[in-house]
Order: sequence, then C-alpha cells, then structure tokens
Amino acid sequence: MTEEISLNQKIKNLDDKVEWFYSDDFKLEEASDKYKEAISLANEIKKDLDGLKNEIEVLAEDFSKK
Repeated sequence: MTEEISLNQKIKNLDDKVEWFYSDDFKLEEASDKYKEAISLANEIKKDLDGLKNEIEVLAEDFSKK
C-alpha cells in the first residue's frame, strides 16, 4: 500500500533536491538525473496546488451563494 506524501513534504523534498546543486555533494555526472527528479516533483506540486485552488474556488463560490 502506497502512502500519499503531503504537499508540505513534497515541497521539502524539492527544496532538498535544489539544495543538492549548491552542496559539496554536487557531481556534474548526477546533475541531469537530479534535475529531472526535481522537475518531476515540481510538476507534482503544481498539480497538487492546482487541485487545491480548484477546491478553494468551489468553496468560495458555494459560500457566495448563501
């Protein structure tokens, strides 16, 4: 069973991936793969945020009708 990672954890993971590029652990040979991982995670975060935005808009619309 796969446990869903929270949006906050995804953001932290992305921050960690970006920080790697500035760390002493940086290796040019690994940069392409790390960059692809970061882009994939950023896209997941964007999708999650778009979903939250839609939920908020629906809730706001429901409240404005009352």
